[in-house]
Amino acid sequence: MKSLFFRLLFVSALLFGATVVRAEDLGAVRGRMEQRVSKIDALKTSGVLGEDNRGFLVVRAGSDGGVAAAENADRATVYAVLAQKTGATADAVGKARARQIADGSAKGVWLQRENGEWYKK
Repeated sequence: MKSLFFRLLFVSALLFGATVVRAEDLGAVRGRMEQRVSKIDALKTSGVLGEDNRGFLVVRAGSDGGVAAAENADRATVYAVLAQKTGATADAVGKARARQIADGSAKGVWLQRENGEWYKK
């Protein structure tokens, strides 16, 4: 499911001509994000990371070794590209992605509701 999302996300960004980020840069972003998936999943399952209501990771407990910062930087790039294409804001794209993430998250993962309240799925 995650792999399919990454493909759709990046195909959309590449097909619709991102002027903010060159195509080869988006390929590098995709590669980095795909490499982090299993580590992020493990950190979310352990409760170290949670998903906020804007489509970004948050360190909730302990240390993530900088994984959230790296992932969030790449997510921000993707959201900006998609926002530029769709005429939405990057914030709106992130919030839509947050809802997708919440729907697909495993039981026990920390998520943030639209009102800011944190809960475990």
